[in-house]
Amino acid sequence: MNGKFKASDAHLKIDFQDLERRRAHEFSGVWNETLNAVFADVAPYYDAASNFASLGMYRRWLRRFVADIVLKSGDRVLDLCAGTNGIGIELLRNEPDIVAFAMDRSAAMEAEGRRRAGVAGFTINSIIGDAHALPFPDGCFDIVTLQFASRHLKIMNVASEVLRVLKPGGKFHHSDILRPTSKLIEAIYGTYLKACVSVTALAFKSGPEAQSCRDYFVRAVKMFYSPDEFSLMLRKVGFTDVSYRSAISGGLARHRAVRP
Repeated sequence: MNGKFKASDAHLKIDFQDLERRRAHEFSGVWNETLNAVFADVAPYYDAASNFASLGMYRRWLRRFVADIVLKSGDRVLDLCAGTNGIGIELLRNEPDIVAFAMDRSAAMEAEGRRRAGVAGFTINSIIGDAHALPFPDGCFDIVTLQFASRHLKIMNVASEVLRVLKPGGKFHHSDILRPTSKLIEAIYGTYLKACVSVTALAFKSGPEAQSCRDYFVRAVKMFYSPDEFSLMLRKVGFTDVSYRSAISGGLARHRAVRP
């Protein structure tokens, strides 16, 4: 996943509105209820559990994601679904003179992220809010980031909001586990994901909500986008210069896109 960013296939045919409706119908109960309980439970050990479940790759993926982001002094940066502020802290380490904002819907995750930023000696303007309706005026950010959360969102709506709050020329950086292009890799990944959720929940003594999400995590990937489809969705929303890097047969991708 260290190669050049590549443009996506513009000739794919997909009904994004229909897919988003089906995803919301299938998962809205989990999104609106179960995940809130999961994140309230896992907030104090979220980073450690993520690193455990990814066999030590989580921190490496975070660093690679941040390394793609070009910053300059005074940039206004918003990290959506910010969790424990891992991205904001790393960005501030790279460029201490940015103005960093973070938003998460989970009060427990927001509190843990604010605590971690304070321990690291950084100021992050952190709020609790809904990524589908950003409480910011049009064109107020130079960069917006979103990592490992879009499978749990009405992502087309969120992408439209990101486009709105970016300045002209502003960049959206996104990374998530997408639907692999290989059916074999998808099957292997689904088997691994079910096992690692169970083992991680047991190792960290997670509550029953985390265990109950085991099948959800697999189904959410199956009903999500491939890297090329995700690129096309961003262009449909209005972004330009959309490109991505991917690994695991497309199952893990980092996208970047520009507001015209």
